[in-house]
Amino acid sequence: MYLDHIFKIDDVLLNREITDVKFVCDLCKCKGACCTMESEYGAPLLKEEIDIIEKTLPIVKEYLPKEHVEEIEKNGFWEEKSGELLTRSLNDRACVFVYYENDGIAKCAIEKAYKDGKISFIKPISCHLFPIRVSKFGGDILRYEKINECEMALENGSKLNVTIAEFCKDSLLRLYGKKWYNKLSGEVKK
Repeated sequence: MYLDHIFKIDDVLLNREITDVKFVCDLCKCKGACCTMESEYGAPLLKEEIDIIEKTLPIVKEYLPKEHVEEIEKNGFWEEKSGELLTRSLNDRACVFVYYENDGIAKCAIEKAYKDGKISFIKPISCHLFPIRVSKFGGDILRYEKINECEMALENGSKLNVTIAEFCKDSLLRLYGKKWYNKLSGEVKK
């Protein structure tokens, strides 16, 4: 039964795959596919993230390819589709915040500016959580978003024996805090 695959921590429902599936990104193999998937939809954004990104945009633009800066200046960095706030993508492919590094690996310019100590915002929570997606249905529901481009991450996670919950520890701590994550850690060990 499907309900056997769902459990609850405080007010958050989770799919059991988050604690059971092994997953560790392998950027050398996937080349940052999660940032460049073909789709008319970009990464989900929260309203407060739009305000934060807007303030940091002059710094973030320094890391972006010219084409991406031009797209942002012409059309903005976000859009609303079907009631969802999303990052804009270039040619229904790369997120406008993508820059390329080391043999064409797609990376996030927001995260790069953060790691360089130039801004205090790491990146949108939906990107930080990936491959976990958050749905709202009277509260948060966390699920594993499977994409073909992440096959190497599944192999890497199995090799390293790291679950999605462990791989996403920093983003889950950011979203729900240490007390909540400690409860989740107990579920991983079951």
